[in-house]
Amino acid sequence: MSGFFKKQVLLGALICLSCALHAQDSAAALLHSAASCLATKGFLRSTKTSSMVFGYFLDEKSYPRARVLYVVNYRSPSRSDGFVFTIFLTEHDDRQDFNVQNNARFVLSKDGDKGVSFVDPPLGGTWTQEHLVSAIRHIEKQSKFTISIENPAKVDSSISCEAYTDPQPKPTAK
Repeated sequence: MSGFFKKQVLLGALICLSCALHAQDSAAALLHSAASCLATKGFLRSTKTSSMVFGYFLDEKSYPRARVLYVVNYRSPSRSDGFVFTIFLTEHDDRQDFNVQNNARFVLSKDGDKGVSFVDPPLGGTWTQEHLVSAIRHIEKQSKFTISIENPAKVDSSISCEAYTDPQPKPTAK
C-alpha cells in the first residue's frame, strides 16, 4: 500500500471518528437540555445526590414530520426501574422547543410487555404503551449518561420548555 493511500485511509477514519464524536456530543447536549426541562417542570424526583442517570432514544419515524425524544430517568444505580418521558422536539424562532407530552413509571422485569411493567401507566392506551416499551428497550441497549441537576431552574435561553401539565388559558366567554 502506498504512503498516499495510507494517509487517505487515515484521514477518512479521522473524519468518521470526528463525526461520531460530534453526533455523540450533540446527543448528550440534547439529553442535558431535556433533563433540565424535566427538572424545571417538576418531573424529576429529588435525590440525595445532585446527579441522576439517564438514557434516551430519538424517534424520527413513528410520528409524521415529528421528532420525539424518549428519556428515561433511572431511580437507582441498578437501573431496574425509573420514569420514561415522551418529549416532542420542534424549532420555533431559532429556539429548540421541548414539549413533554407523556410520562410513566416503569419496572424492568420478566413479567409485563417485553420485560417492562408500568407502575403508573401512561396516558394514551395500548399504542402509547407499546411505543414507550419499545423506546425503553432501545434505551436499555445504549450508553447511559450521568447528568448533574444542580440548578433545575436554570435552563439555557436557546430552548423552551412546555408540558402537558402547564396551566391552560381559560376560554373567554362570548
